[in-house]
Amino acid sequence: MTLAHEASRAPETGKLPRRPQTKRPSRRAAESRAGYAFLAPWLLGFIALTAGPMIASLYLAFTNYHPIRGGEWIGFDNFTRLIDDPRFMDSVEVTLTYAVVGTPIKLAAALGVAMLLNNRRRGKGPYRSMFYAPSLIGASVSIAIVWKAMFNDEGIIDDMGAFFGTWNGGWVGDPGKTMPMMILLAAWQFGAPMVIFLAGLKQIPGELYEAAEVDGAGAWRKFTRITLPMLSPVLFFNLVLETIHSFQIFGSAFIISGGRGGPANSTLFYTLYLYQRGFGQGQLGYAAAMAWLLVIVVGIITLIFFRTSRYWVHYSGEGR
Repeated sequence: MTLAHEASRAPETGKLPRRPQTKRPSRRAAESRAGYAFLAPWLLGFIALTAGPMIASLYLAFTNYHPIRGGEWIGFDNFTRLIDDPRFMDSVEVTLTYAVVGTPIKLAAALGVAMLLNNRRRGKGPYRSMFYAPSLIGASVSIAIVWKAMFNDEGIIDDMGAFFGTWNGGWVGDPGKTMPMMILLAAWQFGAPMVIFLAGLKQIPGELYEAAEVDGAGAWRKFTRITLPMLSPVLFFNLVLETIHSFQIFGSAFIISGGRGGPANSTLFYTLYLYQRGFGQGQLGYAAAMAWLLVIVVGIITLIFFRTSRYWVHYSGEGR
């Protein structure tokens, strides 16, 4: 069909039809392919190292799988057995105590040091590095060994207690002192939340404190009326992260207790007992059930934090 014939068929428009154009790949499609190509290594790693093991563990949670004997599908039996397991209940109690007591102490120490550093005019850099250093090395095996030696019988802490007459005997072998020892180790590693608190304190306008001083507000009133409300988003962030971390404690408990969770199950944290069941006794199905129960519980606690945050977390520019 010729161009003149096409023009004669549409006299009312007075315009010639456009020539058909070959479609070329758009720039956006090319950029998308390049993006997926760069993302491919991460996707492969996520599927092979994260998603795949999660799906496999979910299946194992409903079996009595053993690495040598194999296993079969048993449904929810692993989850019902947890309720009748006294060591499991001990591990839950130990972990909850550690999370409920240790997390606030760690955050309080981090916020207190952050406020001190924020008020300093000189020498902030060295102090920041000094206080942040335990967070870099605190979870290592060597530090856990040193910590155990410090609190063991005839260790430096034992010698100090004997010198002042406050206690005698190591903390490691005393069921009543192992939890305070573990909490002190966690609080000593406050560097990461401290840095986040310090960044949040830098964002609080100084004019608010100046206006409060004009009104005669003291230090405590400025802290409760200005610092905490303005810092509440950062506090919420640290609270969620540190609570999740407290449920994942393993390395220090394993080293200090020698992998047994003693004495008297006082250091039998949830993840340590999971390790004992899965890798010590070969009950991978039971351990997988424990792992997924932990995921569910941590998810529920995190959801509660987010649901209740509307009552105490204040964001700048948000009408309330």
